Amino acid sequence: MRLAGKIAIVTGAGSGFGEGIAKRYAQEGCKVVVNDLQPEGGERVAAQIRAAGGEAVFVQADVSKDADVARLVQSALDAYGGLTTVVNNAGTTHRNRPMLEVGEDEFDRIYAVNVKSLYLTAKHAVPVFRRAGGGCFITIASTAGVRPRPGLTWYNGSKGAAIVTSRSMAAELGPERIRVNVINPVAGETGLLADFMGEDTPERRAKFIATIPLGRLSRPLDIANAALFLASDEAEFISGACLEVDGARCV
Repeated sequence: MRLAGKIAIVTGAGSGFGEGIAKRYAQEGCKVVVNDLQPEGGERVAAQIRAAGGEAVFVQADVSKDADVARLVQSALDAYGGLTTVVNNAGTTHRNRPMLEVGEDEFDRIYAVNVKSLYLTAKHAVPVFRRAGGGCFITIASTAGVRPRPGLTWYNGSKGAAIVTSRSMAAELGPERIRVNVINPVAGETGLLADFMGEDTPERRAKFIATIPLGRLSRPLDIANAALFLASDEAEFISGACLEVDGARCV
């Protein structure tokens, strides 16, 4: 059990990458707080973890709202008596289209979920980690933050901000044994795929996959295994790293 004794919050865990991470963590002995804005998916994931013999609770919360994040962190303390790991996975995007066609409300929501959430989880989890003598943040960013594609300008920018913010956190919090790392997935089989591509058609998929040398989209288990390593004691001297899980994406 590589995560025995660990207690993790996984945001956006009601589907996609977050679901994969939550389930993989539970398989390795971690107690998991499954967070999502939508209760249907989050409750399903938590129930499936428990049915498989793991430990999980679901907490509905909006990661862009201070009071919700405070309650989310407190829920880990109430349910399991501590917190060792926060996976900032929740994210959103705008549909692939010209940058000036994206509305201000969409722009604000993207930065609130993809960037402000990092501030809020730090605000409420860092004091807990300090009392415990250390902790671990993992940010699920994107290859879009380092190799942007046209049509996703504001999403790309938010992921670039998430990467730099996380690496700066690593530098500042390192002396307190608080590690912060980033995973950059290439687009995968999640609910956001159609928005990333503009539309989900066999032709669009083939064109997208042609830019990935390993020949497929990412899968939740790909991201989950990377997140498992970064949360484990095997990665105790790794902080400020950006791990690209992208099949060697070349453009």
